[in-house]
Amino acid sequence: MSTPDVSVVVPVYNTMPYLTGCLDSLVGQTIGLDRLQVVAVDDGSTDRSGAELDRFAARYPGVFTVIHQANSGGPAGPCNRALDAATGRYVFFVGADDHLGPEALERLVTAADEWGSDVVLGKVVGVNSRHIYQDIFAANQVDVDLFDSPLPRSLANTKLFRRDLLERHRIRYREDLPLGSDLPFTLEACYRARRISVLADYEFYYAVRRFSATNITYLSRHLDRLRTVEATTAFVADLIGPGKQRDAVMARRFDHEIAKLLEDDLLRLDRDTQQRVHDAIGRLVAAYLTDDIAGELNAETRIRLALTRDGSLDDLLAVIRQDARTGVPPTIVEDGRRYAAYPGFRAGVPDSCFDVTTAPDWVAKLDVTGLGWETDRRGERVLTVTATTPVPDLPPLSVSAEEILADTETVTAGPDGTTLRIRFRAADLIAATRPTGQRRAVSAQVGEFDPGLAQGLHRATGAGGSAALRAPRLRATAPLVRRRGARLYVITPVVDESGRLMVSVVPVTPNRVLAQVRRRVSRRPR
Repeated sequence: MSTPDVSVVVPVYNTMPYLTGCLDSLVGQTIGLDRLQVVAVDDGSTDRSGAELDRFAARYPGVFTVIHQANSGGPAGPCNRALDAATGRYVFFVGADDHLGPEALERLVTAADEWGSDVVLGKVVGVNSRHIYQDIFAANQVDVDLFDSPLPRSLANTKLFRRDLLERHRIRYREDLPLGSDLPFTLEACYRARRISVLADYEFYYAVRRFSATNITYLSRHLDRLRTVEATTAFVADLIGPGKQRDAVMARRFDHEIAKLLEDDLLRLDRDTQQRVHDAIGRLVAAYLTDDIAGELNAETRIRLALTRDGSLDDLLAVIRQDARTGVPPTIVEDGRRYAAYPGFRAGVPDSCFDVTTAPDWVAKLDVTGLGWETDRRGERVLTVTATTPVPDLPPLSVSAEEILADTETVTAGPDGTTLRIRFRAADLIAATRPTGQRRAVSAQVGEFDPGLAQGLHRATGAGGSAALRAPRLRATAPLVRRRGARLYVITPVVDESGRLMVSVVPVTPNRVLAQVRRRVSRRPR
């Protein structure tokens, strides 16, 4: 039997009915079944997933290798079992609730063969408003530098890997990590690869956000995430020596994984958990947060990280509470330096923790105080956002929902601060949205709009230069339904777990309607 060109690894745990769509997308690949091996590992599913795998194996003999095992608690074990069974020249990993574009594997293998690439990234897009950073997919690239590109922001395992690379260096998943085991795996593969390439001219991979949001990542707890952050940060430090290369990778850890542990939901945890998070992150900050990394972070993140190292838990909680419940604090200017006057400032915490002199995003930090739909003079529906800041002499700001620039006007300006009115046309939000749906972060930056600084689109390291609009105290705003062509879309302003404003645009589909019905039924009193 000839060696397949690519082995597709599918770790499976309770993913029906999404699993069927995933497997259909694999057997429908233009690369052909004779060049394809699918290795699927059923990790103790309790729904119909195991039976569905067996059905496909019977229908496509010689294509599927199905392994059934007791539940291991995460995808790392199943991925390793599948790697041991893989025989293809290349390996590609697919989440069991995701699916591929029909030409995905053929295009990826062709590029890897033509360019001699060890790792190839194909464009990933989100489904059901799942957010995927797109900066790495700006253009096709034969050679991508791990340390001088947005690649550290895109270290999920949804890539094509040369299997010889994985076997030569015995690269495997960390089975002690129920969460985030793909980061060390992908990072080491990219670190040891002779060539990493990007294909951006086709939608290769559709990453699906489940309507029920019940997978292990969505439900992960702070302490589980903390253990993962500690382990993956140590892995980076062991793999890459101190210096700019390590900083390029560490910046992503601090900007995203570590910073997410210090978001507003920390206030809802018990005191012991809060203390453990504070102390553990403080150790990471003391060990690895260099001045270069700190300079790439936005002011809010930098202040919170500094307080884990130089302040107490109560100092940190006071800052988070201010952002979540009170709003942007005033700015104090002394001796040419600017300080964010959070609780704790001049109360035993070093002034350096609150220094925002070199943070251009600080004056772009806005509190959303009003949100709703209006009809403009042309009869078009407009999402109108009212936002305030205590900054009295506010410079011109650009506000955007990622790449979509809003119309912004100053309503009031005086010694007590500034109020802005920000408008997004519903037609613009829909026109820029992929058919699968999209969720965009809303942020502000000083001066002319730079897409490279917008939250959700910003470059490989940090979000310095822009600030997310916060709306932690707003009630939910009614969604707007609008048609584009033959399809209906629902536009919904939403607030994430840390009070940041997002705009979700999703198509109306039968699955979405059913999910909404199930949620409403489950909420009814029994």
